[in-house]
Amino acid sequence: MDLSTVLNALDHFFTYPLFTVNQTPITLSSLAFFAFIMGGFIIINTLIRRFLSNQLLKRSKMPKATQYTLTRIIQYFLLLVGTVIAFQVIGVDLSGLVVIFGFLSVGIGFGLQNLTSNFIAGLMLLFEQHIQIGDRITVGDTEGDVAEINIRSTTIRSLNNVAIVVPNSEFISSTVINWSHGDPKTRLEIEVGVSYNSDLDKVIISLLEAAKENPMVLPHPEPKAWLMSFGDSAWNMRLLAWVEDPQGRRQVQSDINCAIVKKFRKNGVEIPFPQRDLHLRTPVPLPIASTGT
Repeated sequence: MDLSTVLNALDHFFTYPLFTVNQTPITLSSLAFFAFIMGGFIIINTLIRRFLSNQLLKRSKMPKATQYTLTRIIQYFLLLVGTVIAFQVIGVDLSGLVVIFGFLSVGIGFGLQNLTSNFIAGLMLLFEQHIQIGDRITVGDTEGDVAEINIRSTTIRSLNNVAIVVPNSEFISSTVINWSHGDPKTRLEIEVGVSYNSDLDKVIISLLEAAKENPMVLPHPEPKAWLMSFGDSAWNMRLLAWVEDPQGRRQVQSDINCAIVKKFRKNGVEIPFPQRDLHLRTPVPLPIASTGT
């Protein structure tokens, strides 16, 4: 077998039409060329995104959320341009593909409803910026920090450092608590019961001192101590304190609780145990009928 025969066989192998798209035969060579172009655009996309993130946008005064949204939009736009160019290079007319995709969407639309809703929700999250990278949010029973917003899903890093992938549609269709959106200040509400035998003035002073002495508690709005209700065995008190960073509120609350215990012991304030009254009744003797002998 001479070299020309081998070359002809290879040429026939790579140019053999596998299938047809919009009257354009698709061969192995055209598929390889399509993959080569898309790979080149992906590499260029990655380099441009790194340049924007590390050089251009990092020096600007643009908010980080806006920077993230801008880089994501540029990334998707370049991928779209690369796809269009790759189809044009291999000779596929995109005007015909639009019609084909239109017919296909009718048939598979019901099967891709979730994918479509997540895609649209992802675009809404990027443009509206109600949820941004680094925000502390609560979705259902999941609380954590937003690590990444993708076109289909959002990654949340939980308090246990576990990556939780949440579909973007969950942020649109359900209630989401964003602790960091807008004004990040968060109010802590600490409830504690004290004995009726305690000095109420000392109780209030102890609660306020426990909050004001914590360096993470904001001086304005200043902490407040309220007597909320009269319980069965205690006054039900509530301490209100504001913190600037919602991500550290659990640690601040724990520190304040420890300070309250120390302040109460120092000032002789008692936290009562639940009291239960137990009534013992003397059994009444039952009459016993006498039997004759």
